[in-house]
Amino acid sequence: MANPLLQIDTLTKSFGDLVLFRNISFGIAEGDKIGLIAGNGTGKTSLLNIIAGKEPSDSGRVVFRNDIRFAYLEQSPRFDPGLTVLEACFQTGNEAVKVIARYEEIMAAGNHQELDDILAKMDLLKAWDYEQRIRQILSQLKIFQLDQKIGELSGGQIKRIALANTLISEPELIMLDEPTNHLDLDMVEWLEDYLSRSSISLLMVTHDRYFLDRVCTQIIEIDDRQIYPYKGNYAYYLEKRGERIAVQNAEADSAQNIYRKELDWMRRQPQARATKAKSRIDAFYELAEKVNQRRQGNNIKLSAKGSYIGKKIFEANRITKSFGNIKITDDFNYIFTRYEKMGIIGNNGTGKSTFIKMLLGIEPPDSGSFDIGETVNFGYYSQDGLQFDEQTKVIDAVQRIAEVIDLGNGNRLTASQFLQHFLFAPAKQHDFVYKLSGGEKRRLYLCTVLIKNPNFLILDEPTNDLDIVTLNILEEYLIGFKGCLIVISHDRYFMDKVVDHLLCFHGDAVIRDFPGNYTQYREWKSIEDKRIAEETKPSRPVKTAEKPFQAEKTKLTFREKQEFEGLEAEIQRLESEKEQLSQQLSSGNLSTEELITASNRISQVVSLIDEKTYRWLELSEFA
Repeated sequence: MANPLLQIDTLTKSFGDLVLFRNISFGIAEGDKIGLIAGNGTGKTSLLNIIAGKEPSDSGRVVFRNDIRFAYLEQSPRFDPGLTVLEACFQTGNEAVKVIARYEEIMAAGNHQELDDILAKMDLLKAWDYEQRIRQILSQLKIFQLDQKIGELSGGQIKRIALANTLISEPELIMLDEPTNHLDLDMVEWLEDYLSRSSISLLMVTHDRYFLDRVCTQIIEIDDRQIYPYKGNYAYYLEKRGERIAVQNAEADSAQNIYRKELDWMRRQPQARATKAKSRIDAFYELAEKVNQRRQGNNIKLSAKGSYIGKKIFEANRITKSFGNIKITDDFNYIFTRYEKMGIIGNNGTGKSTFIKMLLGIEPPDSGSFDIGETVNFGYYSQDGLQFDEQTKVIDAVQRIAEVIDLGNGNRLTASQFLQHFLFAPAKQHDFVYKLSGGEKRRLYLCTVLIKNPNFLILDEPTNDLDIVTLNILEEYLIGFKGCLIVISHDRYFMDKVVDHLLCFHGDAVIRDFPGNYTQYREWKSIEDKRIAEETKPSRPVKTAEKPFQAEKTKLTFREKQEFEGLEAEIQRLESEKEQLSQQLSSGNLSTEELITASNRISQVVSLIDEKTYRWLELSEFA
């Protein structure tokens, strides 16, 4: 049996009359990779915050194994904007950073009594080369300017720095709240691969269904204030959840038949109700509640016809745009056709959002123009969101835009009915906006865009903070949408379902059109990358009469051999020096100045050993 790392016992959390979950219990063992799924506003982030000790529960307890290394990536990490990237990595408060800070305090105070203990902790946590490991993982996450101020970075860059801080301490258990938000597709796939191969135990909230399917080995769903565990990946969860809902519906159907008979009895015997069995009356109300619990699953269908759109949509004529030395587009031309559904992908900073802002007239191009058809009516969902009046009621926020939406064929929905399709129950519609969770506010923003009945939708990162049920509803809406669509998203599953082709931003104004969805693009790109690698690989020399055989380089040159032998000696010398320094630091016989000097030197020695070992490994292939 796997060693338990964390146990949740009978946990309950509520806000006023709203109960998020009641008496839930589960555990996390070594090697578990658990995805946490629930609707917006049903307690996912609250549960993570309770486990991390950032907010209290009403009752129950959270028990960690002693001395466990634990890390938590919050959904919206924050850093002091005045710090540099590297300084921010030393402000995280993880165990290694605390030990380094304590070590520096001891060295500054000349307190030799605690030195042996702190040196042992430095060794245990690999704190001597902490900065070097920070630099390595930041480079893997494509953060290279370590002296840049946090205030100058994008949301995606800040998320990557927080992710680096979470992973650098090599925790045994990690919690991630929407880790893929604001990450570009390359980074999402890097993180997916890293977590799949890692032995780290994991509890994660994410709406990225491919990510869930490929990383997680268990799913825990919060539903109706309870939890339902599933021992399998996301595909297994979908199958078993469907079976559970079918069973619940069958029970509700059976209850419905009994309910009709009981209701008839209650109506026919009002005068005798006081003399009837109280248990039967109580059972009636229990049945009524059970009948009302019948689940509809994800069968909501919503298809808006959109206002009329003509044949001419838009033409991009020789669009050029740059910010300083960064080129976004260069003499770019494109003709957008009727009912086209385009996905836009590319790394952060390649100009995806800038492109659509130029199309909408929010950002002017340096040269060129967009010629937009007269019948085009844009609906724009920005990744920056919409600032609502917090004291406004949900229904009022939508009704101020439109009272009804036209579905075509004479069908119309009121604002209230439209909100219900996007999972705002009538009672929730009369809540004030300030009571909504972050995901519910994004869902409300989406409703304010769609109820305008646009014929050309532009969605910039629409999947951030939306739960999976809402994403399914939105996907079905977009599949049936009778208009044009442009989507920028890092959600690969979402893109696969709703777009016909991709506009790929490669950076430096290189933009390519790909005729397919994201999965097809990745398959093509993998083949193309292999082809390019084969073409650029140095070819083997051809046999000739003068030279019967000429092989690839298999031996070191004279100078490389000298360097290789020198490296062996140098690494041995550095290892000896490191050992001597460690002994000196542990001896308690050094003065304060000598301790500081030795401490600084051992960090340099560790870096030199890594550098020279890497070069030795390169040369050893031919030795």
